Amino acid sequence: MAFRLLGTAKTMAGMMRRNYTAGSLAGKGQRTHMGATGAGVYILPTELSPLLRYVVKQIQLLCKKPPKGFEKYFEAGGKSSGQPKGSVGDKKPPSGSSKSASEKPSTSTPASAKPSRSQTDAKSDWNFGMFSNSSRGPAGKGGNSLGGRPLGENGGGGDRERWILLGAIGAVVLVGSFAFFEMGYKEISWKEFVNSYLSKGVVEKLEVVNKKWVRVRLQQNSNSGSGVLWFNIGSVDSFERNLEAAQTEQGTESINFVPVIYRNEVEAASLTGLLPTLLIIGFLVYMMRKSADMMGGGRGRKGGGLFGGVMQSTAKLTNPSEIGVGFKDVAGCEEAKIEIMEFVNFLKNPQQYIDLGAKIPKGAMLTGPPGTGKTLLAKATAGEANVPFITVSGSEFLEMFVGVGPSRVRDMFAMARKHAPCILFIDEIDAVGRKRGGKTFGGHSEQENTLNQLLVEMDGFNTTTNVVVLAATNRVDILDKALMRPGRFDRQIYVPAPDIKGRASIFKVHLGNLKTTLDKNELSRKMAALTPGFTGADIANVCNEAALIAARDSKDSIVLKHFEQAIERVIAGMEKKTNVLAPEEKRTVAHHEAGHAVAGWFLEHADPLLKVSIIPRGKGLGYAQYLPKDHYLLSKEQLFDRMCMTLGGRVAEELFFNRITTGAQDDLKKITDIAYSQVVRFGMNEKVGQVSFDVGQAGDPVFSKPYSEDTAQLIDNEVRSIIKCAHEATTSLLTKHKENVQKVAERLLQNEVLSRDDMIELLGPRPFKEKSTYEEFVEGTGSFEEDTTLPEGLKSWNKEKERTEPLDAGSTPTPPPTKPVTAQSS
Repeated sequence: MAFRLLGTAKTMAGMMRRNYTAGSLAGKGQRTHMGATGAGVYILPTELSPLLRYVVKQIQLLCKKPPKGFEKYFEAGGKSSGQPKGSVGDKKPPSGSSKSASEKPSTSTPASAKPSRSQTDAKSDWNFGMFSNSSRGPAGKGGNSLGGRPLGENGGGGDRERWILLGAIGAVVLVGSFAFFEMGYKEISWKEFVNSYLSKGVVEKLEVVNKKWVRVRLQQNSNSGSGVLWFNIGSVDSFERNLEAAQTEQGTESINFVPVIYRNEVEAASLTGLLPTLLIIGFLVYMMRKSADMMGGGRGRKGGGLFGGVMQSTAKLTNPSEIGVGFKDVAGCEEAKIEIMEFVNFLKNPQQYIDLGAKIPKGAMLTGPPGTGKTLLAKATAGEANVPFITVSGSEFLEMFVGVGPSRVRDMFAMARKHAPCILFIDEIDAVGRKRGGKTFGGHSEQENTLNQLLVEMDGFNTTTNVVVLAATNRVDILDKALMRPGRFDRQIYVPAPDIKGRASIFKVHLGNLKTTLDKNELSRKMAALTPGFTGADIANVCNEAALIAARDSKDSIVLKHFEQAIERVIAGMEKKTNVLAPEEKRTVAHHEAGHAVAGWFLEHADPLLKVSIIPRGKGLGYAQYLPKDHYLLSKEQLFDRMCMTLGGRVAEELFFNRITTGAQDDLKKITDIAYSQVVRFGMNEKVGQVSFDVGQAGDPVFSKPYSEDTAQLIDNEVRSIIKCAHEATTSLLTKHKENVQKVAERLLQNEVLSRDDMIELLGPRPFKEKSTYEEFVEGTGSFEEDTTLPEGLKSWNKEKERTEPLDAGSTPTPPPTKPVTAQSS
């Protein structure tokens, strides 16, 4: 567009210059003609009509369509100005007109065909909406639009577009005006000026501009060509001397000398000198505005800038339709789910609780091991609750700028009050809720300020705001006590790892989308028995791995073998078929794993063996898979048998090779942890006594021990004594069953994998009673399935109850119909 405007300006300048010199007399005649008519309207000269016609033609072309060859860069839309309202098929034509139209024969052009959208909607963005009718209707109806969207439409930024466009037009007009005036000037030399103009007496006056050049003004009756004449001068003094000498030589009297006028005018060349200064000033202004945007909130925008809107909260208002997770997708934690459903029921039916004088808990803290479904419960709450759900992560309150955390907390709770009743969920709250005044080395901590603001905002709520705060963490031990007190987080909901019934329910949820010909109910029970200690995240990973393995084998459906391989993949890692061991190392690994298997087979409290393999997986060169029961209490004898089974590999190496290897490093770490736990935590040692010391979690920095040096030495001695006793017991057991260890090792070298049936074939039935099926594990627990019965008050949690109208004075309530009480079996 700028190129077309510049070309139009140059063409107009040329035409106006050609009409400039010849227009004075004609202009007088036209003005006389105007006076004669007395119409009071100025009549344009006929010599300028071609110019006007050209200008009108260019404007029409400018408004009609984009430049040729650039049509694909402009969007099409909108209706043309000459199209009648309702001619685009929005409304049905009258029956008579449609009939007559159908009877008309078609012309030479295919007018009967339906015009394309690009033909009917000829709106384009190339002219920035400058020539469009801004008063048109909502859908472009009822207006004579010439094409082009109004500024600021479809994306905002109208003021910015308008100023950019006006600036571009102003620059083009400025350049065009300079070009117009420059093209109307003609440069001559001093000699030509003296011989052709000054000597002939046609010079009216001379104008010295900025003491640099002279503009020659000729008399009106002179016919010395078109344009304004000018020439350069060295200095004003030399110019005056030369002009006086030239006129004296021509015999002109001093009284008739050509008058000289001195002027100071703004030139284009002088503006170029100001251009660097203007650019620097513009750059500084731009950077100042940009820096305001970088800090966020510039020009009224929220959350913009380089740092993401530092002072604004990053909490997100979740759309329930985008979640796709409900309480039906949550299994294995029925108790926690019921407590969360109670929050949703309170927000939907508050009168049920208010009538009894109950108040909704202000907050609930979801705690438990990783992967047990804390965040999934929050997602289900967001998907089921018909109230706004606001989510934020605890780490989003901590930034490098001072005061950002408290500001974001205030902004987040202001958003929650605005959308009340609502649910506010803070994930991983331990990032901001750590204990204050602890082992911090930074002095005044920004994290403490953020926690203080969080405490104030939560305690500032009242029960009428109907804002529930949910939080999730797996490090509840490091949270500040003030954060956990009633009034802030009234409830602590512990989400444990699921038991065998819970695992079966979780498998049913994840097996629903898998393609398999197996009975999913029976499969879920069998898989629950094979995955003790698995969390919900582990079970989801197992199901997904089974589908991936089946797809890798190009199978049409998933079979039991794929699920067993998936469990091995999750427990021990991927098979390393390319990791070929030397024959001597392979024999050592076989006897090591055989020692584990035989020791566990003949120990009463050891877990039942499921599979043993010498195929390298993950970091290990072999592994043994056991089927432990869900134990909640462990005796001293059970811990001792586990230590003996773990030491079976090291003892087998000693018996068969009279040497030890580094393969038992992980086994030694396990038995050391078990021994220290007996002495330090569980109080199972007579010499140390019935004490339990808090030594912190693994990986935490230890600055001091909660016992003396003498006690520490006593603990170390007792741990060595326990491990020595377990080593001696394991050596005695494997010496007794040395032939069985040899048989198992030879079969492992032959087959690489041994199942439970192979162990029974080699060693005979296990001398102790063991459980291996789902039914045996859940025997005596009441039912085979997880109890999912809801309390009476939550059976209609997802339905809003109708409010009962108050009774009129004097009226008696109608008693409800009585129903026979029936017992429900679980």
